[in-house]
Amino acid sequence: MNPTLDEIIANFELLDDWDDRYRYLIELGKGLQPLPEEAHNDANKVRGCASQVWLVSSTEGAGADARLDFAGDSDAHIVRGLVALALAIYSGRTAHEILETDAFAIYETLGLAAHLTPQRSNGVRAMIDRIKADARAASAG
Repeated sequence: MNPTLDEIIANFELLDDWDDRYRYLIELGKGLQPLPEEAHNDANKVRGCASQVWLVSSTEGAGADARLDFAGDSDAHIVRGLVALALAIYSGRTAHEILETDAFAIYETLGLAAHLTPQRSNGVRAMIDRIKADARAASAG
C-alpha cells in the first residue's frame, strides 16, 4: 500500500537533509506497483520528460464526477519517486478534483520545486499536464 499524500508530506517534514529527502523519493518510487511490460508503449509514454515515463489511466463514470486511477513507471529512480508523488496527489480523485488541484503548489510546499533540475521540472510539468488532459477527457465524456 502506497502512502497517502498527507503521509508523504508529514514524512518530508521530518527529513531536514536533502539527501534524505531524495532517498525517501527513491523509496516512494520503489513502492510503485510495476506496470505490465505491454504498458511500456508509445501511447502511454509521457512526452517532454528527459527520462522515460509511462502513465496509464483508467476511468470510472463520466463527467466531472468521473473517478480516475493512474499507474505509472519510469526508468530513473528519482523520477519514479516523482511519479509516485503525482499518483498520490491525483489517483483515485474525480476529474473535477484533479483539474482543481495544483500539484505545483504541493511540490513547492515540499521544497521540491527549488531542488529539481529544470529538465526534471519540465518532466513533472509534462506528467501533470498528461494527468489533467486525461481528467478533461473524462469530464467531457
